[in-house]
Amino acid sequence: MKKQISYYSPKLLLLNSIMIIVFSLMMMNFNTMILIEWELFNMSMMKISFPIMVDYKGCLFSFIVLFISFNVMMFSINYMEMDKKNNLFTSIVLLFILSMNMLIFIPHMGFLLLGWDGLGIISFVLVIYYMNNKSLSAGFITAFTNRIGDILLLLSIGLTIYISNWIIINMWYMDIYEFKYQIMFILVASMTKSAQLPFSSWLPAAMAAPTPVSALVHSSTLVTAGVFLVLRFYLFLSKNNYFFLMMMLISILTLYMAGISASMEWDMKKIIALSTLSQLGLMMFMVSMMVPDIAYMHMVIHAMFKALLFICAGTLISNYIHSQDLRWMGNISLKLPISSVGMIVSIMAMCGMPFMSSFYTKEPMLEFSLFYINYMNLIILSYLSIGITSYYGMRFMMLLIWSMNLSTPFMNFIEKKHSVVSMSFMISVSIIIGMFLIWLILSKDNIVCLNIYMSFIPVVLMFIGLGFSFFMNYFNKKIIYSFQNFNNKMWFIYPLMSQLNLKLFMNHSKLYLENIDQAMLENYSGEGLYMKFKNLNSYYIYFNFSPMLMAMLMFFLMLIYLLIF
Repeated sequence: MKKQISYYSPKLLLLNSIMIIVFSLMMMNFNTMILIEWELFNMSMMKISFPIMVDYKGCLFSFIVLFISFNVMMFSINYMEMDKKNNLFTSIVLLFILSMNMLIFIPHMGFLLLGWDGLGIISFVLVIYYMNNKSLSAGFITAFTNRIGDILLLLSIGLTIYISNWIIINMWYMDIYEFKYQIMFILVASMTKSAQLPFSSWLPAAMAAPTPVSALVHSSTLVTAGVFLVLRFYLFLSKNNYFFLMMMLISILTLYMAGISASMEWDMKKIIALSTLSQLGLMMFMVSMMVPDIAYMHMVIHAMFKALLFICAGTLISNYIHSQDLRWMGNISLKLPISSVGMIVSIMAMCGMPFMSSFYTKEPMLEFSLFYINYMNLIILSYLSIGITSYYGMRFMMLLIWSMNLSTPFMNFIEKKHSVVSMSFMISVSIIIGMFLIWLILSKDNIVCLNIYMSFIPVVLMFIGLGFSFFMNYFNKKIIYSFQNFNNKMWFIYPLMSQLNLKLFMNHSKLYLENIDQAMLENYSGEGLYMKFKNLNSYYIYFNFSPMLMAMLMFFLMLIYLLIF
C-alpha cells in the first residue's frame, strides 16, 4: 500500500493536469464559462445550492497546482524515502491538493470554506509533521493567523445572509453601500492567507514542514489562496474607492520588508520563504493598480519558478546532510549540475531578467506604476523593492554557485533519478510559460506606450541590484547588528505575533486555572461534592465504630453540663 500511494500518485496527478490544461485551452478558445449548480435545499426565500464554476483562469491555475504537485510528489519519492510515515505523508498532501482545487472551482462563499478551511487545517498538520518544539511553535503561529481569516470569512457570510445568495458571480453586481463590511472582511481574510503585513510572521515559520510541503505551500496552494480570493472577488471589491489605496500601501510595505529581511538571512529555506512573501506583496500591488490579469499571470509564473527553486533547494539540503546554512555551501555547479541550472533559471526569473518568464509581468507592472500611482514616494519605494529583489537573488546565487565550499570533503553528492526528472520538467516550463501566457491572456488594452528611456528603467534597476550584490558581498560584516537583528525578525512582527500573544493567552489560562478550575469548579463540581460527602461519611463511620471515643465525648459533654448548670 505504501508503494501504491507514493509511487502512483504522481502519475495520477500528471494525468489530471494534462486533461485539465486541454479543457482550459478549449475554454479560452471559445471564451466561455460553465456554471454547474446542484440544488440542495429550497424553502420559501431560502435557497442553498452547490455550484461549480469552470472558466479558463480556474482551469489554468488548477493545471499549475496539479503539475507542480506531480513534480513535488516525484521529488518526495527520493526526499522522503527513509521516512517511516511516507504513506501518511502522501495521503495528507493529496488532501491538501484537493482542498486547493475546491477553493478554485467553488464560487459559493459558504462551500468555499471547505477548501479555505481545509487548507488551513491540513497546513497545520503538515507543519507539525516532524513533531518537535520548533515545528509545534510554527504550527501554532500558522493555525492562529489562518484562523483569523477563517473568522472574518464566516462574518462576511453571516452579514450576507439576508440576500439568501452567496454565489460570487451574483455579488459582482451588487450595491457597494450594503456590503462595505463584507469588502473589509474579505480583504483582511485574503491578507492573512497571503501573509501581508501585519500577518507575515507565519510564512517563514512554516518552513518547519518537510521541503516537499514547503514547495507546495509557498508556490501554488496556501499562500496564493488569498491572492486568488481577491481575484475572484475583484469586481465586487473594486467598487470600494479605499480598497486600492489600502492594498497598495500594505503590499508595498510587505514587498519592501520581505526584501530587506531576505537580504540579511543565511538560512536557505527562510530566504526562499521571504522571497515568496516579497512576490505575494508584488501580486497584491498589481491588483491595487487595477491590472488583475497581470497579477494572475504573475501568480501562475511565480508558482512555477518558486516550486523549481524549492525542489533544487531540497536536493541541496538532502546532499548537505539536511543543513540549510548557506555559509557551508558553495561551488555546487560541478557537483550538482541540474540543481545549479534550476537555481539559476528560477533566480533569474525571480529577478526579472529580460525574456525570462516574470519579465513579462514585472516590466509592465513598473510601467503601469508610473501612470496609476499619484504618490512619488510610493513609486520610489516600489522601484527600490524590485531592486532589492535582484540584490538578494544574486546574493543567494553567489553563495551557492561561486563561493567556496566549506563543508567536509568526504560528502557524496548525487542527484537521484526522480529529482532530476522533476527538475527537468520544471526548468522547461518555467522558461516558456511567460511568453505563453502573454500571448493568451494579456489583451491589447493593457499595453502602455512609453518613451525609450522609461522602458529601460526596469532593466537598469535589475542590473543595479545585481551590481549592489557584488559590492555588499565584501561589506556585509560591517552592517550594524541592531539593524540586522531588526530585519531578521521581520521588523519584530514575529515576536509580536507569536510570543506576545502566547504570553497573553498563557496568563489568562493561568488565572482561569487558579481561580476557577482549581478553586470553584474543583470544590463545588460533581467530583468536589462527592469528595466532601465521602469525607463526611468517613467521619461518621470513624465515630460510629469508636465506642471508647464516643464514651469519652459523652463524659466531657456531661462534665461541661454539670459545671455550667
